[in-house]
Amino acid sequence: MSDLNNKNQKPEVEQVEKEEKKPLATGQRNLSKKEIRNLSGKNREGVFARMSASEIVFKVISYVILTIFALICLYPFIYVLSGAITSKESLDQGQLVLFPIGFQIDALKGVFTSKSFWIAYSNAIFITLFGTIYSMGISILAAYSLSKTRMFGHKFFNFILVFTMWFSAGMIPVYLNYTDTKRILANIGITDTKWLIVLAMGFSAYNVIILRNAFQAVPKEIEEAALVDGANDSQILTKVFVPMSKASVATVALFYGVSRWNGYFWARQMADPTLDAPLQVAIRIWLETIVDSDYISTWNEPYSYNSYTYAMVVCAIVPILIIYPFIQKYFAAGVNLGGVKE
Repeated sequence: MSDLNNKNQKPEVEQVEKEEKKPLATGQRNLSKKEIRNLSGKNREGVFARMSASEIVFKVISYVILTIFALICLYPFIYVLSGAITSKESLDQGQLVLFPIGFQIDALKGVFTSKSFWIAYSNAIFITLFGTIYSMGISILAAYSLSKTRMFGHKFFNFILVFTMWFSAGMIPVYLNYTDTKRILANIGITDTKWLIVLAMGFSAYNVIILRNAFQAVPKEIEEAALVDGANDSQILTKVFVPMSKASVATVALFYGVSRWNGYFWARQMADPTLDAPLQVAIRIWLETIVDSDYISTWNEPYSYNSYTYAMVVCAIVPILIIYPFIQKYFAAGVNLGGVKE
């Protein structure tokens, strides 16, 4: 409650102080800080006076629940980071609970100096970057077409798109898609299996539906105005629909980016494990390696092998943590469609 009161108090105090900075008429005087605090306190009490007891209880419970969930989500990140820099003895003895015990950065140095790690890291960046661009291109074109009622078979193709969400084809057709794509790429001289991971997974039906709904929300008057000005479908899509739906476009791009970055199963099945495996596959291979008791018995590094694992996980999380704040604002932002009044 105190945090909520402070948040309400701050803008009121600032408003009163701004009013006090205005030129004073004859006979007027500036309020003292004590008078300003008393005035803001009265306004704040008036705000809470308008709230019923049930509303206040609801707000308090909501903030408590949200705080608990936030801490639950934050705990794994803190634990992994702490494990990466905790001393070898403390980690091997299971003393780590939340914050690091002892201190070492040798595990992070070991990761940063590992050639195999950076190969896997560059593969993950390659697959994420080109995979997201490829998937977004297909999704935007498909969503634009499906949003047009004038398209031949509009209802049929929309039904087929939704049908694939109800009934999945299963693993065998997906595997055949990957093998056929691999054969086609081999016939044209492309043996790099990173391109196989990029091209074999085209798009997600769910993401196409998000973009289709966003495009359908664009007022028809704006599209008709563009047509009158001589714009074709390509210009309308790139200069009208995409800019007006950038919140949905950014959200879908993040969905694809996270999916590509965290992709594991098909990358493990189809990619070359020595040259083309992405970071997630490399971490899994490392985990399978340290299960071997003979390997653990020969571990002579000044840090725990678990610290090395946590250090790789930290490096895998960092790109998403860097990108997410720049795209987060689009989640809550609506599409600006108020430019046309009927």
